[in-house]
Amino acid sequence: MGPGPSNINARVARALSAPLIGHLDPYFLEVMDEVVQMLRLVFQTKNRLTIPISGTGSAGMEAAFVNFIEPGDKAIIGINGLFGQRMADICQRLGAKVIAVEADWGRIVEPGSLTRALKAHADARVLAVVHAETSTGAWQPLAELGEACARSETLFLVDAVTSLAGCLVKVDEWRIDICYSGTQKCLSVPPGLAPLTVSDKAVQVLAGRKSKVSSWYLDLGLIMKYWGKERVYHHTGPVSMIYALYEGLRLVLEEGLEERFARHRWVAELLEERLNSLGFVYYAQPGYRLPMLNAVKPPKNLDIHHTRKRLLSQYNVELGGGLGPLKDKIWRIGLMGESATKENVDYLAAALAEIMNG
Repeated sequence: MGPGPSNINARVARALSAPLIGHLDPYFLEVMDEVVQMLRLVFQTKNRLTIPISGTGSAGMEAAFVNFIEPGDKAIIGINGLFGQRMADICQRLGAKVIAVEADWGRIVEPGSLTRALKAHADARVLAVVHAETSTGAWQPLAELGEACARSETLFLVDAVTSLAGCLVKVDEWRIDICYSGTQKCLSVPPGLAPLTVSDKAVQVLAGRKSKVSSWYLDLGLIMKYWGKERVYHHTGPVSMIYALYEGLRLVLEEGLEERFARHRWVAELLEERLNSLGFVYYAQPGYRLPMLNAVKPPKNLDIHHTRKRLLSQYNVELGGGLGPLKDKIWRIGLMGESATKENVDYLAAALAEIMNG
């Protein structure tokens, strides 16, 4: 029940153990096509360029920036936690000029602040935000930002690593140009792939680059030829992970997106009720709290380190600690995909009550 990876379904585990075949085998190419079709449904997009990047969510983040940022470009970055900071770091490494729009950790970046930055820097290549800030539990609004970017040449880039398949992510409706995620969160597939979708507007920007993409491995211009009709070899596809993602996506769609989102909301409400009764306080901004990642401050009389260690050693429950300035101050409790169950919440609450009353 930490911030990821989440538990996996037995069907996903079985898929991982399926016999290996070549990454250009005709059957595997069919599996690839079906994975792409299911990813489009989960991202709620018709984007032709929708694929899983070989690598964890951080590879998705790097691919999202390295393909569209060139030296000297401006990048407007919303920063309200660790992963917004990571976006800025990558852009700086690429030689971009970062326009940071910051908010306190735990709060959203006000959309008005970002749209004002966009007006002041109309030539920005990207405006980027983290939809679900895993370091704080803050849930960033997106629709207004997408509309603003759609009226400009700026690309709207969204980190949906923690949110995809756990809450609404409407890529087309919200006018998102580049969106990436990770398999190990609400998709409940082991870490190792980063689903990515790119709009036609962004593909045109990629085609018009003045310089080569600085990463060969993450160059979408090359990767597209493997996932597209050409089937040109680029790198050895992670066959077992694609099998696992295939089965994980089937589970998501069998449950239904709306039903899955409702389950995450309901279980998060149950967790909040249980934790409030034990004296815990939620950290993220009220009204903008993620259901799948709950950042909480334990009661002052509870030893934050010792209790988390006891939960793991005695009760087999893993929770996440705080990052950056929140180290030693909060816990991060994940309710993602297969881990988002009433049984898990009840078990955690009972374990905490036993420890606190012991």
